[in-house]
Amino acid sequence: MKTPVHLTALRAFEASARHQSFSAAAAELHVTPAAIGQLVRGLEEWLGAPLFHRQSGGRSRLVPTAVAEQALPDIRAGFDRLSVGLSRLREGSMGDILTVAASPAFAAKWLLPRIDDFHGSFPETDVRLNTNLKLVDFAAQGIDVGVRYGRGSWPGLVAEKLMDEQIFPACSPLWLERNGSLATPADLANKPLIHDLSVDTQMGFASWRDWFDRAGAEGVAATRGMQVNNSAAVLQAAIDGHGVALARSVMAGDDVAAGRLVRLFPEIELASQLAYFIVYRADSGSLPKIVAFRDWLMRKAIEAGRSDPHITSYVAR
Repeated sequence: MKTPVHLTALRAFEASARHQSFSAAAAELHVTPAAIGQLVRGLEEWLGAPLFHRQSGGRSRLVPTAVAEQALPDIRAGFDRLSVGLSRLREGSMGDILTVAASPAFAAKWLLPRIDDFHGSFPETDVRLNTNLKLVDFAAQGIDVGVRYGRGSWPGLVAEKLMDEQIFPACSPLWLERNGSLATPADLANKPLIHDLSVDTQMGFASWRDWFDRAGAEGVAATRGMQVNNSAAVLQAAIDGHGVALARSVMAGDDVAAGRLVRLFPEIELASQLAYFIVYRADSGSLPKIVAFRDWLMRKAIEAGRSDPHITSYVAR
């Protein structure tokens, strides 16, 4: 009788297939490449068939066999279900830990200023915040729920719209005082502009050129100035008086309300093609801690929109 397959061998196989490398799989699973190779070979011996073709030419890589490719979706789904089951066990044995994924900028400018309210409403739930510029694998990294910015479609995740937003120029009150009033958008010519490069314009992210076109301002240079790949840093540069930022209303809302930033030309509205979405795995959406956090996010978005509807168009559930 053959020895039963261990979950560690299946995990090694899945990671190796995803990365097409024993070394990369080993780095993810915090073991040595030799250990990964041994686990995969043991699984192949148990099956009596190979799981990978090894290709070379430049940099060698592992290519799953046809049978392995057919099995991988079911194996990954099984790991996802195990993750949900473990989450349910943890709820009953060690209290609630909620792991939330969000970009560093959204966490700093919107989520963290409000998170104490969630702690006050749900003191039994401890929040672990995962801030990453890259999209994370919810199942592999134990993420319960996240907030993402985009068009609302991410494979393997349910997406519920949280907030739309406006794009507008903003500067500090001191900068405006030093540089004089701006009567028309064309007055921004030869002014230092701050560009937000945190999202690729190919995804539909608005640029200064988009805003000038919306404002009907011709002949204004739209590419010069400071370029920053973090929305929070873009706003901080404007607050510090380094120029005029192309601000995102969700990120800049609190700064405008507090007087740290001044919205320029509020009569000109440019709606972003992208929005903020609450995302989670379909098989874990009914977990009480995820339901509580999702509903809390919706309430806070609606409250913020009611306090200043000109800054952000918030979406009610």
